[in-house]
Amino acid sequence: MSQSTQRSTPCIFCNIISGDAPGNLLFEDDNYVVIKDIKPAAKHHYLIIPRNHILDVNNLSTADHRRLLEELIVCGKKFLGENGGDLDDSRLGFHVPPFNSIAHLHLHVISPASQMSFISRCIFKPNTWWFQTVSK
Repeated sequence: MSQSTQRSTPCIFCNIISGDAPGNLLFEDDNYVVIKDIKPAAKHHYLIIPRNHILDVNNLSTADHRRLLEELIVCGKKFLGENGGDLDDSRLGFHVPPFNSIAHLHLHVISPASQMSFISRCIFKPNTWWFQTVSK
């Protein structure tokens, strides 16, 4: 196993994807699944999760990972738009270790960003050392 796929403890996202743990898959294809965040920061708060276990955003380094990142963004924007979210009032990004709660890469897709609470605006503050937007 490469460094980007190693894990020492069971991964809840891998278990949800495999059906070994409860989780409402809102969308799935061969590469990704979408679930609703269990602590939503806004009306629309989804997690786009690659089926392939990658620890976190810091483990993205290859050309394949760049393609994966682009596909996550496309999937997230498409899902948000198809489900009534406002792409012009959205925030897409990743928590950066050690501030990620689950060690499996997942893209946060949040809308409307303008209606997030003060706490959520802090937790998902763009381009901080704990949360990086996709543009970064």
